[in-house]
Amino acid sequence: MEDDLEFSGLLRLIDERSGAFREAVAAAPGLDARVPGCPGWTLFDLAEHLGGGDRFWAGVVGAGPADVPPAEAVVARAAVAAPRGAEALTAWLAESTELLLGALREAGPGRGCWTWWDRSQSPRTSGGVARHRVQESAVHAYDAQLARDAPRPLPREVALDGVDEFLSTCCATTGAWPHEPTAFDFHAAEGRSWRLTVDGDGARAARLPADGAGGGPGAAGVSVRGTAGELVLFLYDRIPADSVAIDGDAGLLDLLRAWEPEE
Repeated sequence: MEDDLEFSGLLRLIDERSGAFREAVAAAPGLDARVPGCPGWTLFDLAEHLGGGDRFWAGVVGAGPADVPPAEAVVARAAVAAPRGAEALTAWLAESTELLLGALREAGPGRGCWTWWDRSQSPRTSGGVARHRVQESAVHAYDAQLARDAPRPLPREVALDGVDEFLSTCCATTGAWPHEPTAFDFHAAEGRSWRLTVDGDGARAARLPADGAGGGPGAAGVSVRGTAGELVLFLYDRIPADSVAIDGDAGLLDLLRAWEPEE
C-alpha cells in the first residue's frame, strides 16, 4: 500500500523509539516511578519488559520458521534480569535493541518465524516482527515519558502505520465474532481511514479510500476520529475515550476490547 514502511524504515524506527525510551528512563527521577499506562508497574518493570522483549524476539527471529516459540528464546526470556542502576540499565537496553536489530538485519524481511498472531492478517515473518516491535517501542516510550509527566505525541509515520498494524495484528482473526455483525471505522486527521469488519467469519481490517467512504455495504456501527497518534494510544488503552471523537454505538468498542476469540 502507498506509504507503507519499508523494512529499513522499520529498523530505523525501532532504533529511534528505543532511543526515546532510554532517554525517558535516563531523565526519570527514579526507576521506582509508577507507569500510568501499565498499572502496577514501575519504570524499572517497564524497562525490563521492553529489553527482555527485544532479546526474546531476537531469539525468535534468529531461530527461523517454527510452530512454537523456540525453547532457547523462552528460557532466555524467563531468565532476564535487568541491572538496577540507571546507567547500567540504559546500557543494557541499548544492547537489547542492538541484539534485536542485528537478528532482523541478518534475517531480512521475509524469513518465517513463530509469532503469536498466527490467525491475524499480519505475516509470520521477521518483517512482521519488526513492524510490531516498532509499535511496542513507540507505545512504551510514551509510557516512560508519561511516567515522568513529559509525554510526547507519537511520530506521524509511526502512528499512521500503528493504526493499521494494530487492527491487522491485534484485532484481525478467524475466530467468530459472538455478537451481531458490524464494522468499526477509524479516521485519522492526517487523511487516512481504516475499517474493521466483524462477523461469524472473524475480524478483517482494510484501508478505506481517502474520503473514508466505500468501506463496503452498510455503515459502521461506530466510528472513531482523532490524530493517528491519538487513535493508536486509544487502541492500546493509553488514553480515555473522551480523548477521541466517537460517533455511533460506543458500547461496541467495549465489546471489541472484551472479545477473546476462541481458538
